[in-house]
Amino acid sequence: MLSIPVIAIDGPSASGKGTVAQLVAEQLGFHYLDSGAIYRLTALAAKNKGVSWADESAVASVAQYLDVVFEGARIILAGSDVTEAIRSEEIGSGASKIAALPQVRLALLARQQAFSMQPGLVADGRDMASVVFPSAVLKVFLTASASARAERRYKQLIGRGETADLAVITADLEARDARDRERIVAPLAQAQDALLLDTTELDIQSAVRQVLTWWRQKIE
Repeated sequence: MLSIPVIAIDGPSASGKGTVAQLVAEQLGFHYLDSGAIYRLTALAAKNKGVSWADESAVASVAQYLDVVFEGARIILAGSDVTEAIRSEEIGSGASKIAALPQVRLALLARQQAFSMQPGLVADGRDMASVVFPSAVLKVFLTASASARAERRYKQLIGRGETADLAVITADLEARDARDRERIVAPLAQAQDALLLDTTELDIQSAVRQVLTWWRQKIE
């Protein structure tokens, strides 16, 4: 069986890893996995079923039987288009909470690994390099300062016509960072063999170029 090349990009919330990963995938003609969307979908599905995000076994059951279909840029959950719904701050916070639950992470592991298909995959998340795709050809830890990430999220929400408070967003990001770093299973951390990419002072295109440069160096 031919080995499937994987680029794993990890990093904290609002670091830009999703946009970078998607653009890198487009450049290379690879498949793309937004692992955060999987957790957001689970959080939304649990909420819709009246399941508390603190109920580990119940949320894990929801994750195991998640009825989701990816149709290009659209995401369908139980027959409904939830592309925008999973991007709310509430669901993002819920995703961070359930991601700390070991049973939930285990239930979603195989679902994420199934995205690895020829000609290759670019996956972004919190533990792509360390847990989901430990044999990835290229591992990148993409980050930015908390203030820069909060500002990006603020502009994103305002751009969508939503109300937003920069101070609240900053506090929420810091709380998510703490949960992600301190969870028992697969805490957010730079993998030993991952390359660090700080995007605090970089635009998206510069970050994409850097990842593509590292990729070419890996395969030469």
